[in-house]
Amino acid sequence: MGVAIEVRGAGSGRLRLQVLPDASGPTMRDFAVATTAKGAMVHTDGLQSYRVLARHGYDHRRRPQGTAAPGEQLLPRAHRAISNLKAWMHGTHRGVSEEHLPVYLDEFVFRHNRRGTPMAAF
Repeated sequence: MGVAIEVRGAGSGRLRLQVLPDASGPTMRDFAVATTAKGAMVHTDGLQSYRVLARHGYDHRRRPQGTAAPGEQLLPRAHRAISNLKAWMHGTHRGVSEEHLPVYLDEFVFRHNRRGTPMAAF
């Protein structure tokens, strides 16, 4: 799954989630192009597939997992978003099929991105 979350001060801004077919460089590049403005600073873990981002106009900041202190999360906003997604799925739907996963991700993203203005959902 692709996760892109905006850093906004001490909190998180807009979120994008997408089911990805694989973790190859071209797939990561396509996800970044679809979700992130050129020139943006992009933080990732050490997966080699992300190296393609620097060649496509992004300020890529790689941080391999071995560099994290014990108990530290490399990408805390992404981890929090996924944790909230799991809690929402288990608490609301009790189960999600692979076939319908993209629709559930879209709903979660919609709710997350409008969490500060709940009346915008109507």
